[in-house]
Amino acid sequence: MIQENNSILKMVNCMKELYFGGGCFWGVQDYFDRIQGVIKTEVGYAFGNHTPTYEEVCQSKEYVEVVKVTFHTYQISLLRLLDFFYELIQPTKQKKGQYRLGIYYQDPEDEKMITYSLKRLQTQYHKKIKIECLPIQNYTKAESYHQDYLKKHPTAPCQLEKRLCMMVEAENQLKEKPLSFYVTKERGSEPPFYSSMYCEKREGVYVDIDTKVPLFSSEDKIYSDSGYPCFSKPIQEDVIQVRFDLRNFKIRKEVYSSSSHNHLGYVLKKDGKRQYCINSVALTFIPKEK
Repeated sequence: MIQENNSILKMVNCMKELYFGGGCFWGVQDYFDRIQGVIKTEVGYAFGNHTPTYEEVCQSKEYVEVVKVTFHTYQISLLRLLDFFYELIQPTKQKKGQYRLGIYYQDPEDEKMITYSLKRLQTQYHKKIKIECLPIQNYTKAESYHQDYLKKHPTAPCQLEKRLCMMVEAENQLKEKPLSFYVTKERGSEPPFYSSMYCEKREGVYVDIDTKVPLFSSEDKIYSDSGYPCFSKPIQEDVIQVRFDLRNFKIRKEVYSSSSHNHLGYVLKKDGKRQYCINSVALTFIPKEK
């Protein structure tokens, strides 16, 4: 029961929220709703000094129409979500009042990633980009008739361009690849507690999912509350390779299989001891009796 609760907590901690101002929030919501990894969207108003009506928002320069986007970081990264947003808007076009462009965050840790992404975007334009990056303030959910407006009114204005719909659909299809492909070939990570392999106690060996070369032994398996199978060492030093991973502002030691060149996981340190934290979908367990 405790392990199940830990699993739920880990998954919840992988959910993030961002708020996007990109013009009329009807189209922006419809756009984000199409992206795989986005769990929920909601339209609303931000800034100002009280809870406004739509009419007040239209008459004031203080408020901005925003879409609150809840997404799962195991399915789509914050940086990739921002890239999708840039495809939707014209970053160098100055918009004022309720339709101004902005990325608004709750978690101060997200500011670093957003700022990095905006700097990278600026290198693609000669003109200065006009996208705000601010902490969200005074967010208010918009009236019910604004929620999912384009789904309710498919012939209304603000319909998405066909090219945007096709672009999102193409990436969604790529994400339908097996999780093992995403992990081993695209250097991803499975959700913690994804497989019961992390608590497997039988004697045996853990082999490369593709080449079947033995990588780790049950004799070297160690308990970890990370939700991944962990080992104190490989079965032989030459069956794996360790490289530096410099993505996402971190320096991590990344573990590869020497035989297949599959990404396996990472080398971590806990209580001063090294442990190999490995994705279960990169392994096949063979019990001792087999």
